[in-house]
Amino acid sequence: MPTFPGVDYMDIDSLFSEEELMVRQTVRDFVDDEVIPIIEEANREEKMPMHLIPKMAAMGLFGPTIKDYDLPGLNNVAYGLIMQELERGDSGLRSFASVQSGLVMYPIYTYGSQEQRDYWIPKLAAGEKIGCFGLTEPDFGSNPGGMRTYARKDGDSWVLNGAKAWITNGSIADVAVVWAKHDGVIRGFLVEKDTPGFSTAYHMGKFSLRASVTSQLFFSDCRIPLENVLPETNGIKYPLGCLTQARYGIAWGGLGAAMSVYETARTYAKSRIQFGGQPIASHQLVQNKLAWMITEITKGQLLALQMGRLKDQGKLKPHHVSMGKMNNVNIALECARSARDILGANGISDEYPIIRHMLNLESVKTYEGTHDIHNLIIGEAVTGIPAYNPPMSAKDEREATARREAATAK
Repeated sequence: MPTFPGVDYMDIDSLFSEEELMVRQTVRDFVDDEVIPIIEEANREEKMPMHLIPKMAAMGLFGPTIKDYDLPGLNNVAYGLIMQELERGDSGLRSFASVQSGLVMYPIYTYGSQEQRDYWIPKLAAGEKIGCFGLTEPDFGSNPGGMRTYARKDGDSWVLNGAKAWITNGSIADVAVVWAKHDGVIRGFLVEKDTPGFSTAYHMGKFSLRASVTSQLFFSDCRIPLENVLPETNGIKYPLGCLTQARYGIAWGGLGAAMSVYETARTYAKSRIQFGGQPIASHQLVQNKLAWMITEITKGQLLALQMGRLKDQGKLKPHHVSMGKMNNVNIALECARSARDILGANGISDEYPIIRHMLNLESVKTYEGTHDIHNLIIGEAVTGIPAYNPPMSAKDEREATARREAATAK
């Protein structure tokens, strides 16, 4: 199987350090050797390729920006390049690594106690334990502040009630980072699998992210120890801070998918002979599509790189990440649609990666903040005026929580 040559129209490689290029090449080789040969079958069978997890862990792909616990301590550009190459393989694989790193290890490392960090971080980094992130609910996606999952103290325990939906890794996770309201304030909790009152169910029949586990989480008087709360969490900004980490990786990941479909379409167009013995790459309409694709990919690369440099300098803002995630996933999806058009009927066959990437990107465009929500975040940044519904007051939140608890008690 041919190795991926990369996509670099403007010598962007010259802007990366030797270490960053080495990290990218290592993951690129892994994707070419280990992912590409098996991913279409995994997608077809709706099965997560679990055998890749220990290999990814051995490469240091989980929590790679953490410096403690003998982890790589890479900069954020190198992390972005990891996400790019993993999503070139498949969005589901990048989602697994993104959740493990940005949505599980990050909150435990940043908001957790020393005991929580010491126990969980090494195990998650080694792939011995798998984590998931429970924020989205059946009735609350773009408005996480409206969540109905709540927690109450009862003696030496927390008791959780509620449900979460569309949770990556949910049914295979050893620990769930669950966000719930206590007295109207959102806090983070660590819920281990097999805890009484905690159950999961697969979201079946997906036509997107089929090589990824997506689940529902249910909490029915789920009792966990008091020390399982993330002690530094006390508001919506904490789960949103985790999402910013994940969205940053997605902005790079989208480029990986875009590169995959672009290179597939470019190679195909040069070899597909039609209309008088000429390759279709010689036709104006096909060249127009390829020119649009490489232009947007190049702009997306520069956007992602600047985000990474700002992040390493401590200057990256959430609205910067919104632009990167919104733009790069959108252009990746449009690249996939154009590539599918260039391949014609072959574009819907999984002999080629295009239709898989296209369907995956439909989900990536929605999760971790929809395209439109990110536009609103950018809009607020440039006008100073939020276009969201006003949040409930703390008093209203407490009263709503009390009503739910009373209803549950009955």
